[in-house]
Amino acid sequence: MSFYLLSELIMFRWIAETSRTCLWAFALALAGWISAVSSADPDETRALQSVVPIEIIGQDPSLVISSDMPKSVKLTLHAPRSVWNIIESDSQSIHAVLDLSGLSSGEHTLDLQIQIAARPVQIVSVAPRTVNLALESLATQTLKVDVALSGEVAVGYQVGELNIEPREIIVAGAQSRVERAARARVAINLNRSREGFDQILSVEILDENGARVNGVSITPETVHITLPVTQQGGYRDVAVKVATSGRVASGYRMTDISVFPPVVTVFASNPQLVSDLPGIVETQILDLRNAQEDINTRVALNLPEGVSIIGEQAVLIQVGVSPIESSVTLAGEKVEIVGLGAGLSAQVSPATVDVIASGPLPVLDTLARQDVRVTVDLSGLGIGVHQVVPKVEALIAKVIVESILPNTIEVVITQSGAVTVTPTP
Repeated sequence: MSFYLLSELIMFRWIAETSRTCLWAFALALAGWISAVSSADPDETRALQSVVPIEIIGQDPSLVISSDMPKSVKLTLHAPRSVWNIIESDSQSIHAVLDLSGLSSGEHTLDLQIQIAARPVQIVSVAPRTVNLALESLATQTLKVDVALSGEVAVGYQVGELNIEPREIIVAGAQSRVERAARARVAINLNRSREGFDQILSVEILDENGARVNGVSITPETVHITLPVTQQGGYRDVAVKVATSGRVASGYRMTDISVFPPVVTVFASNPQLVSDLPGIVETQILDLRNAQEDINTRVALNLPEGVSIIGEQAVLIQVGVSPIESSVTLAGEKVEIVGLGAGLSAQVSPATVDVIASGPLPVLDTLARQDVRVTVDLSGLGIGVHQVVPKVEALIAKVIVESILPNTIEVVITQSGAVTVTPTP
């Protein structure tokens, strides 16, 4: 009997020791697996790059939010890198929900509900965590649209009957704000207009003091405004034509000619006189003879008898006058030597060059050989044969040196008094 008990005891000890070893082995394996997974997919704590918009649910349709409240929240999360990849690639994986179910009018403080589809993830912080808001009863009001006209139409014009479509709009929103609404207005600036007004304009809601009422909805938000503008009898708009005589100076050209204003309004007590006009009126003669510079002058109009101009009695004429650009070749310009060291002499080949210059034609016509200087600078050069690029300087303003032929000069430097042989060009 004792033999069997001893055998069972030994078996029990063996099983216990074996189980303990297996448990340790399992724990070590599990720890290794967790370590491997953590190394491949480490946890990261960071702020979400984009804000999460707040979604409102459960709002009583007879109530509206009358207070300012945040539109979105910022989140800081703790999650494995693989979960972060899911969150950042799917903007719909996170929702910030504000549940207004069962709330009545008044002020309330509510906690935001953050819902995250990806797992596992831990919410570290939410900003803001709670939202303060006020609920008010929904109210509506019908207002007639007023038109605020500013400015005047151009002289000789008149406005017709104003038309608004629709004539009334509906304002809806929190009762306290709708009760402030006193006027529905659109604004029109006539700004010396000569044409009819036909536009779609936005409606603004004002209180009794003329201050804008915000936070309300308007139906419709825009109205169609038409306002005819017509010219009165005896008035007419005509274009201005500049009358000139003579030509600008030789070597110059007229680049442009303009008149301000280009259109004027004329009037006659007999409407037939303005109707008979050909659509233009000419200025008094502007003399361009021998002009060498821009012209800015005021000139009267040449109007038929019985016709007068409305407003300024003269127009401004601007004429652009510029010299004609051309080019000229100065052949055989002598090359001067500068910067030659003491005790040295030099010979240049060739001794003369051709210079091509450009500029205003009247200036080029008077250009003389002494107005252009060609030099070779030998500073720092010693005995020997050198290739030097000459420098050309125009001594008259507005003249530009375009090129020189040849563009390189051969210079032979020798000791003073030595016999030199002049190279053949």
